[in-house]
Amino acid sequence: MSETRLGSEVRGVEDDRRATQFTQEVLDWVPWVEPIRLADADEQQRPLLAGDRGVGPYFRVLARNAEVLAQRSANDKEIFYGSAELPRAERELAATVTSRHNGCVYCASVHSRLTAGLSKRGGDVQRLLDEGNGVRLDERWDAVIDFVDALAANPPHAAAQHVDRLRAQGFSDNQIHDLVLATASFSWANRLMLTLGEPELPR
Repeated sequence: MSETRLGSEVRGVEDDRRATQFTQEVLDWVPWVEPIRLADADEQQRPLLAGDRGVGPYFRVLARNAEVLAQRSANDKEIFYGSAELPRAERELAATVTSRHNGCVYCASVHSRLTAGLSKRGGDVQRLLDEGNGVRLDERWDAVIDFVDALAANPPHAAAQHVDRLRAQGFSDNQIHDLVLATASFSWANRLMLTLGEPELPR
């Protein structure tokens, strides 16, 4: 464990609390960059930290660049909570698959819980976390998983056959576009979270 700085939220994670396994359980997150204190937030930062966002450290770290956080929040709201054609459960599935591909244990925990709750398929979601993106569940989810996993790769290798397979499962072009947006968003969000801190098992 690295040395704790007195009076700071930046600290090391104890080895026995380091979250390394993919899980649907709620995890904590420890920043490597000092978050702002809510009491110190300025007029631009304060509305971005309203409600639950000001409780944990992650958004208080991101608020150090308020303009970027504002764009990120608007992007996230539109892709995952907006009036997209793709069912919300499958948008969350795309976020989970992307996070599993990128090794972001924290993001995978959040979005796997949402996927499980929305789809009522908690067992299948757990298999995805346990076995990885090569898991086989059913034709529709397998088509989503394979497309998203290929798109999240660096470099991406999603191809026409992935799109054809989605269309064969009844996905419209707009729904496929929604999958692309969810995957692209989390390909970026995972990398941001992985460079700013690490997940921790709660006490």
